[in-house]
Amino acid sequence: MSTTEAPSGAGAPAEPVENVDLKLEVVVIPVSDVDRAKAFYERLGWRLDADFSFDNGVRVVQLTPPGSPASIQFGTGMTSAAPGSAENLYLIVSDIEAARAELVARGAEVGEVFHPEAPGAQFQPAGASGQVSGPAPDHRTYSSFATFNDPDGNRWLLQEITSRLPGRVDASETTFASSSDLAGAMRRAEAAHAEHERRTGQADADWPQWYATYMVAERAGAELPM
Repeated sequence: MSTTEAPSGAGAPAEPVENVDLKLEVVVIPVSDVDRAKAFYERLGWRLDADFSFDNGVRVVQLTPPGSPASIQFGTGMTSAAPGSAENLYLIVSDIEAARAELVARGAEVGEVFHPEAPGAQFQPAGASGQVSGPAPDHRTYSSFATFNDPDGNRWLLQEITSRLPGRVDASETTFASSSDLAGAMRRAEAAHAEHERRTGQADADWPQWYATYMVAERAGAELPM
């Protein structure tokens, strides 16, 4: 938790105010058939956290994607939005082709992997101009996408991120959301470390420390070790 100066009136001394953590944990999506939506997301392997019904007709269902700190909710009496009107809900993955293959195996109709040729092309319907088939060259981070819809038409956007822009992750709190994310980071560290050993011309006995430094820096968007 950090502090900042609060706005003040003319002549009033500025007083530091704590920045309170505000953690986005749940997004409500509109559906027309609660049981159908619940079955769909459970089939994708999403964890069922809650399914509560109340005497006044309200029903709340919550599910969480694998490795995600945030969840979705849907049900009855929760939103006035039209079913299927949620668009471009991001699901971040470290390997977009593997993620797509798993979703397809679980019954989702996922579009082909593409990368945008023009800014914003990823938000357009599948096959729109500006969407180039296949992942971004060299799997450039933030640049490869795929989409799928739930039974109501709520649209999900897979995005491949392997390293973050500077300042997006606190290096002192670097974590990996899943074993597959960690494995991917270790593979990239292994490849980079092999280049490091080739440059130095000698084996690195302290490779665990080099791996750890590389993985934390990559995750936090900091300068990578050479």
